[in-house]
Amino acid sequence: MDQSLQVWIAQELKKHSNIAVHEPVQLNKLNGDAGSRQYFRVNTQPSLLAVCAPVDSGNSEQACYFAKISKVLHQQGVPTPQIIACDDKQNFLLIEDFGDSDFLSMLNDESVDLLYSEALMVLLRMQQIQPASLHELGLDLPSYSQSLLREEMALFSEWFVEKLLGKALTSDEHKLIDEAFTFLEAQAQSQPQVLVHRDYHSRNIIYREGEAPGVIDFQDAVWGPITYDLVSLLRDCYIEWPVEQVKKWLLSYGNLADELGLIDNVDERQWQLWFDTMGLQRHIKVLGIFARLALRDNKPGYLKDLTLTWRYMVSVAKQYPDMNAFVSWCEAQLLPLIEQQSWHQVADLSKRISSESGEPA
Repeated sequence: MDQSLQVWIAQELKKHSNIAVHEPVQLNKLNGDAGSRQYFRVNTQPSLLAVCAPVDSGNSEQACYFAKISKVLHQQGVPTPQIIACDDKQNFLLIEDFGDSDFLSMLNDESVDLLYSEALMVLLRMQQIQPASLHELGLDLPSYSQSLLREEMALFSEWFVEKLLGKALTSDEHKLIDEAFTFLEAQAQSQPQVLVHRDYHSRNIIYREGEAPGVIDFQDAVWGPITYDLVSLLRDCYIEWPVEQVKKWLLSYGNLADELGLIDNVDERQWQLWFDTMGLQRHIKVLGIFARLALRDNKPGYLKDLTLTWRYMVSVAKQYPDMNAFVSWCEAQLLPLIEQQSWHQVADLSKRISSESGEPA
């Protein structure tokens, strides 16, 4: 793979006289994300990133599909990496390098308000994108349909409950879970539908000094609920902020969304309900995804983030009567199993930022 990627990069760079490269092309492999993609920093000036994914990863046109979405976002003022080249056949990308300073590495008690305000302004631009802008490039984003919402939450039962915790579910338990999921799906589908990044959190937003934050990892974008990306950022599975601070950001964003016509006369209670139930759907899904990453993909590092994700889910679910049976069952049947896990003991520390160190606790 590396050799064919090097050959492809060398060929593509011949088309760009403004990019200098010291022969031969060298690739420095970087830590990847939760997906199957691989990332390399290329020895060019300016620095570039090469991205490759298996051609059988579910979308044979993933590389240039990414490029098309990037173009739409960029046209709306969302800072995305410039696409130097893409190759559908081999699933290769050559893109601008935004650097390694993701928001997670920059966040502390002093920086968070400014950084989040910048990220929320970028999100507002993203959510103003109209379907026509996508259609002009031949893009028709998938819908965050009821079936997709259910497919995602089903990962919780299969990977978190049954495979990670080792609990076999009874028919009555499946019914209880189904009722909770049905409630969450209805709430998601009742919201205004916008372009959804689908992973808009601190590891996918890049700090760029003196510029708006850069946005990466948007290839799984869909057309879906307006609060999805908002809850991804404000109830990030990798970092936690005080409840009242999150509510302040939430209401402020709601006011801006209303002024821009993204929502229409939505009162505070409804806005909070949408946000909370969307967060429940996401965190239920993420519990399953993190378990799958550890068990199937040999990425155990994600286990340390399960406790915060679980805490988000339980604390929010307790506030809504439609989730009472589900959360009571979770605490009675799953929590004792969770407390036996080695990762629970490691992760059972506050994920809140330390104002003294400026680093994640």
